[in-house]
Amino acid sequence: MFFEGFMLAEIPTPEGPIRLRHGGSGPPLLLLHGNPQTHVSWHRVAPLLARHFEMVCPDLRGYGGSFKPPARADHAPYSKRAMAGDAVAVMRHFGHRRFLVAGHDRGARVGHRLALDHPQAVERLAVLDIVPTIENFERADTARALAYYHWFWFAQPHPIPEMVISAASEVWFRAHTSRGKSPDAVFAPEALADYLAAARNPDMVRGMCEDYRAAVGIDLEHDRASRAAGLKVACPLLVLWGEKGKVGRFDDPLALWGQYASGRVEGGPVDTTHYLAEEDPEAIADWFLRFFR
Repeated sequence: MFFEGFMLAEIPTPEGPIRLRHGGSGPPLLLLHGNPQTHVSWHRVAPLLARHFEMVCPDLRGYGGSFKPPARADHAPYSKRAMAGDAVAVMRHFGHRRFLVAGHDRGARVGHRLALDHPQAVERLAVLDIVPTIENFERADTARALAYYHWFWFAQPHPIPEMVISAASEVWFRAHTSRGKSPDAVFAPEALADYLAAARNPDMVRGMCEDYRAAVGIDLEHDRASRAAGLKVACPLLVLWGEKGKVGRFDDPLALWGQYASGRVEGGPVDTTHYLAEEDPEAIADWFLRFFR
Protein backbone atom coordinates (compact mmCIF):
# COMPACT_ATOMS: atom_id res chain seq x y z
CA MET A 1 0.00 0.00 0.00
CA PHE A 2 1.03 3.63 -0.56
CA PHE A 3 2.74 4.96 2.60
CA GLU A 4 0.89 2.42 4.75
CA GLY A 5 0.84 3.46 8.40
CA PHE A 6 1.93 7.04 7.69
CA MET A 7 0.01 10.21 8.49
CA LEU A 8 -0.31 12.93 5.84
CA ALA A 9 -0.27 16.35 7.50
CA GLU A 10 0.42 20.03 7.04
CA ILE A 11 2.36 21.59 9.88
CA PRO A 12 3.20 25.24 10.59
CA THR A 13 6.73 26.64 10.54
CA PRO A 14 7.82 30.25 11.13
CA GLU A 15 8.01 30.80 7.35
CA GLY A 16 4.93 28.87 6.20
CA PRO A 17 3.14 25.50 6.17
CA ILE A 18 4.96 22.31 5.18
CA ARG A 19 3.19 19.22 3.82
CA LEU A 20 4.68 15.96 5.00
CA ARG A 21 4.20 12.33 5.91
CA HIS A 22 5.10 11.07 9.35
CA GLY A 23 5.21 7.55 10.75
CA GLY A 24 7.20 4.80 12.40
CA SER A 25 9.02 4.72 15.71
CA GLY A 26 12.62 4.91 16.84
CA PRO A 27 15.39 7.47 16.32
CA PRO A 28 14.14 10.38 14.16
CA LEU A 29 15.12 10.23 10.48
CA LEU A 30 14.38 13.14 8.14
CA LEU A 31 14.10 12.30 4.41
CA LEU A 32 14.41 15.16 1.88
CA HIS A 33 13.34 14.73 -1.74
CA GLY A 34 14.74 15.95 -5.04
CA ASN A 35 13.60 17.79 -8.15
CA PRO A 36 11.01 17.82 -9.70
CA GLN A 37 9.46 15.53 -7.12
CA THR A 38 7.79 15.66 -3.71
CA HIS A 39 8.14 13.75 -0.45
CA VAL A 40 6.31 10.79 -2.01
CA SER A 41 9.58 9.83 -3.73
CA TRP A 42 10.33 8.01 -0.44
CA HIS A 43 7.13 5.93 -0.48
CA ARG A 44 8.98 2.68 -1.25
CA VAL A 45 11.78 3.23 1.29
CA ALA A 46 10.05 4.83 4.27
CA PRO A 47 7.75 1.87 5.09
CA LEU A 48 10.79 -0.45 5.05
CA LEU A 49 12.42 1.71 7.73
CA ALA A 50 9.37 2.55 9.85
CA ARG A 51 9.98 -0.32 12.29
CA HIS A 52 13.40 1.13 13.10
CA PHE A 53 13.01 4.92 12.82
CA GLU A 54 10.50 7.70 13.28
CA MET A 55 10.23 8.89 9.69
CA VAL A 56 9.58 12.51 8.68
CA CYS A 57 9.20 13.12 4.94
CA PRO A 58 8.40 16.77 4.04
CA ASP A 59 7.93 18.62 0.78
CA LEU A 60 10.66 21.24 0.44
CA ARG A 61 9.44 24.82 0.30
CA GLY A 62 8.47 25.65 -3.27
CA TYR A 63 7.62 22.03 -4.05
CA GLY A 64 4.54 19.83 -3.77
CA GLY A 65 2.06 20.98 -1.15
CA SER A 66 4.43 23.13 0.92
CA PHE A 67 4.37 26.93 0.95
CA LYS A 68 5.86 28.78 -2.00
CA PRO A 69 7.31 32.21 -1.17
CA PRO A 70 7.14 34.96 -3.77
CA ALA A 71 10.23 35.41 -5.92
CA ARG A 72 12.79 37.98 -4.84
CA ALA A 73 15.67 39.52 -6.73
CA ASP A 74 18.23 37.92 -4.40
CA HIS A 75 16.39 34.53 -4.42
CA ALA A 76 17.12 34.23 -0.68
CA PRO A 77 13.72 32.64 0.14
CA TYR A 78 14.84 29.63 -1.91
CA SER A 79 18.39 29.34 -0.61
CA LYS A 80 19.44 26.00 0.84
CA ARG A 81 20.05 27.89 4.08
CA ALA A 82 16.36 28.86 4.20
CA MET A 83 15.28 25.30 3.35
CA ALA A 84 17.59 23.93 6.05
CA GLY A 85 15.86 26.26 8.51
CA ASP A 86 12.53 24.73 7.51
CA ALA A 87 13.94 21.26 8.21
CA VAL A 88 15.01 22.28 11.71
CA ALA A 89 11.57 23.80 12.36
CA VAL A 90 9.81 20.65 11.13
CA MET A 91 11.87 18.39 13.38
CA ARG A 92 11.39 20.66 16.39
CA HIS A 93 7.63 20.47 15.75
CA PHE A 94 7.96 16.74 16.47
CA GLY A 95 10.14 17.37 19.52
CA HIS A 96 13.55 16.60 17.97
CA ARG A 97 16.59 18.85 18.29
CA ARG A 98 19.01 16.18 17.04
CA PHE A 99 18.20 13.77 14.23
CA LEU A 100 19.38 11.74 11.24
CA VAL A 101 19.13 13.15 7.72
CA ALA A 102 19.06 11.67 4.22
CA GLY A 103 18.53 13.68 1.07
CA HIS A 104 18.31 12.95 -2.63
CA ASP A 105 19.20 15.46 -5.35
CA ARG A 106 18.04 18.95 -4.21
CA GLY A 107 17.18 17.49 -0.82
CA ALA A 108 20.77 16.29 -0.45
CA ARG A 109 21.95 19.84 -1.10
CA VAL A 110 19.64 21.04 1.65
CA GLY A 111 21.06 18.28 3.87
CA HIS A 112 24.61 19.45 3.16
CA ARG A 113 23.77 23.02 4.15
CA LEU A 114 21.84 21.75 7.18
CA ALA A 115 24.93 19.90 8.41
CA LEU A 116 27.08 23.03 7.99
CA ASP A 117 24.66 25.53 9.52
CA HIS A 118 23.25 23.30 12.27
CA PRO A 119 25.97 20.77 13.13
CA GLN A 120 24.50 20.26 16.60
CA ALA A 121 21.23 19.05 15.01
CA VAL A 122 22.55 16.51 12.48
CA GLU A 123 23.72 13.22 13.95
CA ARG A 124 24.44 11.52 10.61
CA LEU A 125 23.93 12.56 6.98
CA ALA A 126 23.34 10.58 3.78
CA VAL A 127 23.51 12.28 0.36
CA LEU A 128 22.14 10.53 -2.73
CA ASP A 129 23.33 11.17 -6.28
CA ILE A 130 25.07 14.51 -5.89
CA VAL A 131 28.47 16.07 -5.43
CA PRO A 132 28.75 19.44 -3.65
CA THR A 133 26.98 22.18 -5.60
CA ILE A 134 30.03 24.39 -5.77
CA GLU A 135 32.04 21.58 -7.37
CA ASN A 136 29.49 21.06 -10.14
CA PHE A 137 29.79 24.73 -11.11
CA GLU A 138 33.54 25.10 -10.69
CA ARG A 139 34.23 21.90 -12.65
CA ALA A 140 31.77 22.73 -15.43
CA ASP A 141 32.95 22.06 -18.96
CA THR A 142 31.03 21.35 -22.16
CA ALA A 143 30.19 17.74 -21.24
CA ARG A 144 29.06 18.58 -17.71
CA ALA A 145 27.08 21.62 -18.86
CA LEU A 146 25.22 19.52 -21.41
CA ALA A 147 24.51 16.80 -18.86
CA TYR A 148 23.24 19.35 -16.35
CA TYR A 149 21.77 21.81 -18.86
CA HIS A 150 18.62 22.26 -16.76
CA TRP A 151 20.66 23.90 -14.00
CA PHE A 152 21.36 26.80 -16.37
CA TRP A 153 17.95 26.82 -18.06
CA PHE A 154 15.90 26.92 -14.84
CA ALA A 155 18.17 29.70 -13.57
CA GLN A 156 17.31 32.03 -16.45
CA PRO A 157 15.39 35.18 -15.44
CA HIS A 158 11.75 34.89 -14.44
CA PRO A 159 9.36 34.21 -16.16
CA ILE A 160 10.86 32.65 -19.30
CA PRO A 161 11.56 29.09 -18.01
CA GLU A 162 8.26 29.07 -16.11
CA MET A 163 6.30 30.02 -19.24
CA VAL A 164 7.94 27.33 -21.36
CA ILE A 165 7.45 24.59 -18.73
CA SER A 166 3.86 25.54 -17.93
CA ALA A 167 2.92 25.56 -21.61
CA ALA A 168 3.36 21.76 -21.65
CA SER A 169 3.98 20.69 -18.07
CA GLU A 170 3.40 16.94 -18.49
CA VAL A 171 5.50 16.76 -21.67
CA TRP A 172 8.26 18.65 -19.86
CA PHE A 173 8.06 16.43 -16.76
CA ARG A 174 8.28 13.20 -18.76
CA ALA A 175 11.20 14.48 -20.80
CA HIS A 176 13.02 15.84 -17.75
CA THR A 177 12.69 12.67 -15.69
CA SER A 178 13.45 10.17 -18.45
CA ARG A 179 16.73 8.35 -17.76
CA GLY A 180 16.55 5.70 -20.46
CA LYS A 181 13.29 4.45 -18.94
CA SER A 182 9.78 5.82 -19.20
CA PRO A 183 8.70 7.61 -16.01
CA ASP A 184 5.73 5.23 -15.97
CA ALA A 185 8.19 2.36 -15.55
CA VAL A 186 10.09 4.07 -12.71
CA PHE A 187 7.42 5.86 -10.67
CA ALA A 188 4.41 4.24 -9.02
CA PRO A 189 1.08 5.55 -10.37
CA GLU A 190 0.28 7.31 -7.06
CA ALA A 191 3.69 8.99 -7.02
CA LEU A 192 3.53 10.01 -10.67
CA ALA A 193 0.10 11.55 -10.10
CA ASP A 194 1.49 13.64 -7.23
CA TYR A 195 4.46 14.79 -9.29
CA LEU A 196 2.29 15.74 -12.26
CA ALA A 197 -0.17 17.61 -10.06
CA ALA A 198 2.75 19.65 -8.74
CA ALA A 199 4.14 20.25 -12.23
CA ARG A 200 0.78 21.66 -13.34
CA ASN A 201 0.93 24.27 -10.54
CA PRO A 202 2.55 27.49 -11.85
CA ASP A 203 3.57 28.44 -8.30
CA MET A 204 5.52 25.18 -7.98
CA VAL A 205 7.23 25.77 -11.31
CA ARG A 206 8.23 29.24 -10.13
CA GLY A 207 9.47 27.81 -6.83
CA MET A 208 11.51 25.16 -8.63
CA CYS A 209 13.14 27.75 -10.88
CA GLU A 210 13.82 30.01 -7.90
CA ASP A 211 15.56 27.04 -6.24
CA TYR A 212 17.95 26.86 -9.19
CA ARG A 213 18.36 30.64 -9.38
CA ALA A 214 19.39 30.55 -5.74
CA ALA A 215 21.88 27.80 -6.59
CA VAL A 216 23.81 30.00 -9.04
CA GLY A 217 23.77 33.01 -6.72
CA ILE A 218 23.20 33.11 -2.99
CA ASP A 219 23.91 29.38 -2.47
CA LEU A 220 27.31 29.77 -4.11
CA GLU A 221 28.02 32.77 -1.88
CA HIS A 222 27.20 30.66 1.17
CA ASP A 223 29.23 27.70 -0.08
CA ARG A 224 32.29 29.82 -0.82
CA ALA A 225 32.07 31.48 2.58
CA SER A 226 31.82 28.09 4.31
CA ARG A 227 34.77 26.74 2.37
CA ALA A 228 36.88 29.82 3.12
CA ALA A 229 36.05 29.43 6.81
CA GLY A 230 37.07 25.76 6.73
CA LEU A 231 33.59 24.50 7.59
CA LYS A 232 33.05 20.82 6.78
CA VAL A 233 30.47 18.15 7.48
CA ALA A 234 31.45 17.00 10.96
CA CYS A 235 29.12 14.02 11.34
CA PRO A 236 29.51 10.62 9.64
CA LEU A 237 28.58 10.90 5.96
CA LEU A 238 27.08 8.29 3.62
CA VAL A 239 27.48 8.93 -0.12
CA LEU A 240 25.41 6.91 -2.62
CA TRP A 241 24.98 7.40 -6.35
CA GLY A 242 23.35 5.68 -9.31
CA GLU A 243 25.88 3.61 -11.20
CA LYS A 244 23.91 4.16 -14.43
CA GLY A 245 23.54 7.89 -13.81
CA LYS A 246 25.65 11.00 -14.34
CA VAL A 247 27.36 11.60 -11.00
CA GLY A 248 29.98 8.87 -11.21
CA ARG A 249 30.61 9.65 -14.86
CA PHE A 250 32.29 12.94 -14.00
CA ASP A 251 33.68 12.50 -10.48
CA ASP A 252 34.79 10.08 -7.80
CA PRO A 253 31.98 10.98 -5.36
CA LEU A 254 33.60 9.43 -2.27
CA ALA A 255 36.91 11.18 -2.85
CA LEU A 256 35.26 14.49 -3.62
CA TRP A 257 32.98 14.41 -0.59
CA GLY A 258 36.01 13.51 1.50
CA GLN A 259 37.26 17.05 0.86
CA TYR A 260 34.07 18.47 2.36
CA ALA A 261 33.85 16.28 5.46
CA SER A 262 36.00 16.06 8.57
CA GLY A 263 34.48 12.79 9.77
CA ARG A 264 34.09 9.33 8.29
CA VAL A 265 32.86 9.08 4.70
CA GLU A 266 31.52 5.81 3.29
CA GLY A 267 29.21 4.61 0.54
CA GLY A 268 29.25 3.47 -3.05
CA PRO A 269 27.25 3.06 -6.25
CA VAL A 270 23.78 1.53 -6.51
CA ASP A 271 22.60 -0.30 -9.64
CA THR A 272 20.17 2.45 -10.70
CA THR A 273 19.96 5.67 -12.68
CA HIS A 274 19.10 8.89 -10.80
CA TYR A 275 16.03 7.79 -8.83
CA LEU A 276 17.70 5.47 -6.34
CA ALA A 277 14.93 5.25 -3.76
CA GLU A 278 12.28 4.38 -6.35
CA GLU A 279 14.39 2.13 -8.57
CA ASP A 280 15.94 0.00 -5.82
CA PRO A 281 14.29 0.76 -2.47
CA GLU A 282 15.56 -2.45 -0.85
CA ALA A 283 19.18 -1.49 -1.54
CA ILE A 284 18.66 2.02 -0.17
CA ALA A 285 16.86 0.72 2.93
CA ASP A 286 19.71 -1.72 3.53
CA TRP A 287 22.34 1.03 3.25
CA PHE A 288 20.30 3.28 5.59
CA LEU A 289 19.75 0.57 8.16
CA ARG A 290 23.46 -0.23 8.35
CA PHE A 291 24.55 3.41 8.37
CA PHE A 292 21.94 5.05 10.58
CA ARG A 293 21.80 2.27 13.18
